[in-house]
Amino acid sequence: MKVLSQNTAFGGMQGVFAHDSEACKTEMTFAVFVPPQAIKEPRPVLWYLSGLTCTHANVMEKGEYRRMAAELGLIVVCPDTSPRGNEVPDEITNWQMGKGAGFYLDATEAPWAENYQMYSYVTEELPNFLSQHFRMDMDRQGIFGHSMGGHGAMTIALKHPDRFKSCSAFAPIVEPSTADWSAPAFEKYLGADKAAWRQYDACALVADGARFPEFLIDQGKADGFLDNGLRPWLFEEAIKDTDIKLTLRMHERYDHSYYFISTFMDDHLKWHAERLG
Repeated sequence: MKVLSQNTAFGGMQGVFAHDSEACKTEMTFAVFVPPQAIKEPRPVLWYLSGLTCTHANVMEKGEYRRMAAELGLIVVCPDTSPRGNEVPDEITNWQMGKGAGFYLDATEAPWAENYQMYSYVTEELPNFLSQHFRMDMDRQGIFGHSMGGHGAMTIALKHPDRFKSCSAFAPIVEPSTADWSAPAFEKYLGADKAAWRQYDACALVADGARFPEFLIDQGKADGFLDNGLRPWLFEEAIKDTDIKLTLRMHERYDHSYYFISTFMDDHLKWHAERLG
């Protein structure tokens, strides 16, 4: 593990690290905040997945999570959103595809399949790697994210209810297989057969029988992507005849930015801490 930076914050440590990923076949960068309580004992771990165009740095620099994470004793891990490097395929003029737009899936189509294995990276490789280096209580894990990262958090939780005890999202893409800004990427990554897309679509997963106890979703009503990309009411409809609980909070005047995320970050950290113990 390569140490890129380490800084003391609220009695804990905010670090940025890199390692060679077998899944993505390139060097991957990630951030980890370790609270002061981890000096003495393993602590619960909370995975934060960022949105389109972001890296690990967006939430680390603008998410305002460290004070509350230190108070609650939560380790917060912030992976990157896609593989990086000069040899990694990309669509430079398309912010919804390629670098910064991994969609937390395992691509099956050329040229993307060689590197874009973000689902395997986030769910298997990175947790296994980090558990060797930090005092993480892997029996107490939660996951959350923003936008594309909210989509990733919800689908991963639905597919791994035995692993995660909590899940929340800021402005998630709840049905990416039909959203204007994600369906084209799904076709390029996964091919034209839409049946293959369902495993990475929260609404489709619920329809196919996947379950998770409860979700917290915060959404700004002034979000410019609300009607054609996010559409949280579709998930509300999808879980109607299930035992899945949903707390959906719609906020006047809030948009899609980190001003919105930072406003409600404490609420999400407390939500997870209550369920992680």
